[in-house]
Amino acid sequence: MKRLTKEDIRKTTGILNPVGHVVLAFKDDAVTAQAVEALQGAGFGADDILAYLASEATPRLRERVRTASEVAGFGYEITLMRRYLAFAEEGAGWLIVHAPENDATQRIVEVARRLDALCAVRYHRLASEDLL
Repeated sequence: MKRLTKEDIRKTTGILNPVGHVVLAFKDDAVTAQAVEALQGAGFGADDILAYLASEATPRLRERVRTASEVAGFGYEITLMRRYLAFAEEGAGWLIVHAPENDATQRIVEVARRLDALCAVRYHRLASEDLL
C-alpha cells in the first residue's frame, strides 16, 4: 500500500478512504502529540504518521460531509465521516498512520488504548474496520 501524504489527503474528494492506513482521533491536540511520540517509539517513522490539529481537520471534515453524494448518505462511510466530524467539533486531534500489515496495526492499537483514543479505524480496500 502506498504511504499517503497530507497532499494526497487534501486532493481526495468525497469520502475519506485511506487504504492501508489507520485513522485515529484523540481527545485534543496535546494527547495527539503524545500519540505521535508513542508511535515513533513503537517504530513508526515520521513519514508514516500524518498529524492534524483539530483546527486543521474540522473545516475539511465539514466540507467532506457536506459534499458527500446522496448514495454515500446511507453507507457506513458517511456514518464514519459524521462520527469523525462530531469528534472534530469537540476539539479532537487526528492521526492517519500507515499500517499496511497486521503487526503495525497491533502497535497502533496498543498506543490508541494507552492514550484513550476516541476511535481507531483501519481502512482496507473494500471495507473499514473499527479497532477499538
